[in-house]
Amino acid sequence: MTETVMPAGVLVRFFAAAQASAGREQELIAWEQLSPTAAVATLGALQRVLQERFPVSASEHTPDLASVLTHCSFLINGRSTKDPAQTITPGVQVDVLPPFAGG
Repeated sequence: MTETVMPAGVLVRFFAAAQASAGREQELIAWEQLSPTAAVATLGALQRVLQERFPVSASEHTPDLASVLTHCSFLINGRSTKDPAQTITPGVQVDVLPPFAGG
């Protein structure tokens, strides 16, 4: 049996307005884009990469991802944070959660 090995990176899952803006449900960000020489990166670095990768909204009814991200909470492997200094490591999953129902 052959096992598939995923490249080192961060799996980002988009929800609600973030999904509409990015135009997709998820994106794998290669570690080299976040922190080519270090074993850790920050949530802020990930946000910058996402803003560069998705500079224009995929939906004419949703702001660009940079604008959406300013209102989001993030789940890093299930733990909630908004702190851009929060560290992340290769292989984590980051959920991008805009406020729901105006909250």
